[in-house]
Amino acid sequence: MEGAVNEVKQMSSYKPVIAALRVLDVLAAVNRVAGGATVADIHRQTLLDKATIVRMLTTLIHAGYVVREEAAVYRVTGKTLQLSSGYDRHSAISTIVSQDLREFRQAIGWPSDVAILDQDAMIVVDTSRHAEPMQFRRVAGFRAPVLLTSIGLAYLANCPESERQAFLSKAEQNPDPSFDLARRPEELQKLLQRVREQGFATMTEGYSEHAYAAQFFSIGVPIMTKRHVFGSINIIYLRSALTHEEACVSLLEPLKDVAAKMACKLSARTSSHVGH
Repeated sequence: MEGAVNEVKQMSSYKPVIAALRVLDVLAAVNRVAGGATVADIHRQTLLDKATIVRMLTTLIHAGYVVREEAAVYRVTGKTLQLSSGYDRHSAISTIVSQDLREFRQAIGWPSDVAILDQDAMIVVDTSRHAEPMQFRRVAGFRAPVLLTSIGLAYLANCPESERQAFLSKAEQNPDPSFDLARRPEELQKLLQRVREQGFATMTEGYSEHAYAAQFFSIGVPIMTKRHVFGSINIIYLRSALTHEEACVSLLEPLKDVAAKMACKLSARTSSHVGH
């Protein structure tokens, strides 16, 4: 036991290998672009310089996780599936909420994502964006920044204080710009308090601009009971079709209703597993 404790302490004292982090960032960026990513696509997502991106891609190609196709397009290979073979929590949750998510899309006409916190990001466990245009499409497994998105802020504002502080203690040490808000604690606390008071979160204007050229926006709410926060769900809509005020009036209550329905099912499933 003492040896394990010492190993953990020793690991926590090490600095991360920056090159390894960059390789993982590039792999994640390639994976996000359906049909394959160009160096320019990866640069927009990671802000790494293009020479570094090419070196990281070369490393991933040699490792068998990425292939280069015609017109300098890169895509992930089947080998990447091995990286998630031991992780199935998102699949279990997706199974429970998938039908409600599909019916919700049909009812409101706009797509949604359901996500859970996974260490330093919100991982999308299910989505109803499948038939969307390429720029707008998202797949299960997408990792969304916690401090920039409606699903991330809705979850963070309502999760247990211990979980929130554990996330923030790591986030403030992460040099990635998506964690900048963690280094401004007063501003962040005011934002989270506002989310709790109004009952929903929105993506930041900067993220709307970066990810969607400011054409789309989202509102998100937690999937929670009085005893547990399971995750969060959003609605993403076209800004030329709805103002923020109109979206809140027409979409917020249905969003809260489906979130409550999902939370009830997740709570019942959790309780049944505990009982067994």
